[in-house]
Amino acid sequence: MSDDGLQTRLGAAMDLRFDESVREFAAYLHDVGLDHIELKREYLHSHPNAPSPRELSELRREYDLTFTLHAPFRDWNLGSFNDASRRASVEQVKRTLDDAAAADAGAVVVHGGSVPRRYPDPVREKAKRNAIQSLSECAEHAAHVGIPLCLENQPRSDSTERHTTTPSDLEGMITDVGADSDWLKLTLDVGHATVNGYEWRTFVERFGNRIEIVHLHDNDGTNDDHEPLQAYGDIGSSVDASYFVFEMKRVDDIATCVGEAETNDTAK
Repeated sequence: MSDDGLQTRLGAAMDLRFDESVREFAAYLHDVGLDHIELKREYLHSHPNAPSPRELSELRREYDLTFTLHAPFRDWNLGSFNDASRRASVEQVKRTLDDAAAADAGAVVVHGGSVPRRYPDPVREKAKRNAIQSLSECAEHAAHVGIPLCLENQPRSDSTERHTTTPSDLEGMITDVGADSDWLKLTLDVGHATVNGYEWRTFVERFGNRIEIVHLHDNDGTNDDHEPLQAYGDIGSSVDASYFVFEMKRVDDIATCVGEAETNDTAK
């Protein structure tokens, strides 16, 4: 981890749908009193003016920001049953860890792999084994570069079997990976917990200080809508994480969260 972050950081993720550049987004977060950005690797792949790791490091110092990175997940799958695709996915995560180290970022978020439910059992079983192997290789690289790799709890899907939706599944995956606990951490996504029928406290009770990042958003329990989460004070005071990140679909929703938070305890 970066050694500047003795203070817990509260920030927001930059979504692919946002028009702002990273610099503009950094200025916006600074204006609303936030001090952390999570960047999805897909954004850095697609935006014409995406900053290099060195430029991110400079931006970090200019605005007194911290960064986390989110490894690719839309076009990549650590649990692919195609071995060549699995290896390519691992390489993408390793590159993200390398960039995080070069940018002085604090951690990398990763998904635990998936496979269509309609596929036969032998295929799904291989996909799960591949996901475990992939995470083990990525966690080893995380230890090598000194950047925590943070496995995220995912929302359930009717069509896709995801390996980290419940507390038990998440714990089982960590056990099967068998990685160094100093570098394989967790991302607690409170919105995903809600839509899966769990309170976020259930994850905190089971995983405690292994949670390094918290994704903050809300829903009504039926869809993963990423609505503003205004009353996040209890989460901030209950989870011993380094980074709390609003994951919104619209930039204005970030201000909605922070505006309400002015009258509540914050995660800082």
